[in-house]
Amino acid sequence: MTKTKDEILYDHHHDGIDRRGFLKCMAWAGTGALCVMQGGVLKSYALNRAGDPALPAAAKSELSFVQISDSHMGFNKPANPDVAGTLKAAVDKINALSSPPEFLLHTGDISHLSKPAEFDTVDQILKATGKETFFVPGEHDVLEDDGKQFLERYAKNSKGAGWYSFDQKGVHFVGLVNVMNLKAGGLGTLGHDQLEWLEGDVKHLKSSTPIVVFAHIPLWTVYPQWGWGTEDSALALGYLKKFGSVTVLNGHIHQTMQKVEGNVTFHTAASTAFPQPAPGKAEAPGPMKVPAEQLRSVLGITDVNYVRGHHALAVVDSTLA
Repeated sequence: MTKTKDEILYDHHHDGIDRRGFLKCMAWAGTGALCVMQGGVLKSYALNRAGDPALPAAAKSELSFVQISDSHMGFNKPANPDVAGTLKAAVDKINALSSPPEFLLHTGDISHLSKPAEFDTVDQILKATGKETFFVPGEHDVLEDDGKQFLERYAKNSKGAGWYSFDQKGVHFVGLVNVMNLKAGGLGTLGHDQLEWLEGDVKHLKSSTPIVVFAHIPLWTVYPQWGWGTEDSALALGYLKKFGSVTVLNGHIHQTMQKVEGNVTFHTAASTAFPQPAPGKAEAPGPMKVPAEQLRSVLGITDVNYVRGHHALAVVDSTLA
């Protein structure tokens, strides 16, 4: 369980949120935080301040969706012998949201070994939300046949290895693929064809259009020693410089971490399957076993809300506990 000294070190804003501790990835595992992008500046609020008039009215958003990630269906090691059970807990969490999401984003590693039965199980569990799910692949989803099974199931109308875009209520969503031909411990790559497509995809959009990019591996360099980053992400982000609000969602590292650079907020989601160690806190990344009674406190979902006219995306992480 996260110790108190790791949750709040300096409460200068009297809101229960430590800005210096904000980048300590697991700081909000116990309570969750509401994060709002406004003009390139991140504002964060403790969820226990729901009555504060300064808290953005996420419940009145015109568009809300949920991000889930890294369900790793088929994994059955001690770190979590029941990944189906924790994914079902995530679905229960989604179904209990006071403001129902319009759809889900799954940022990859749907399966653990790219087996048809693993994909089938995830599809069946997510069906209980009654919501459409948009997927991008993780490296575990393309272990077989260069990801052809993934494309057939989840990305029939996509380009290349599975990249695509769509629009919802004034927000432009871009699903990117950065896990193909991935070497163990290596950085993700987007590649020339996908970058060229991205440039053309966003060129016609107005600079006031909110952009949400979702991919599996982070598009910022979290920890290159473990391959936690994308080597050509700077080129992709260069095409998004004209936009006032860009949110980049990813999974892969199985822990909540956030970073702001100019107009871009980067946000990595917790896994619904098992946690991984914080960057550099172990010899290598991989499933991390925690006491059984603590497992659901380090797994979670992300709820994202957009309020038209507020030029903001509100990002709320919540655990499965």
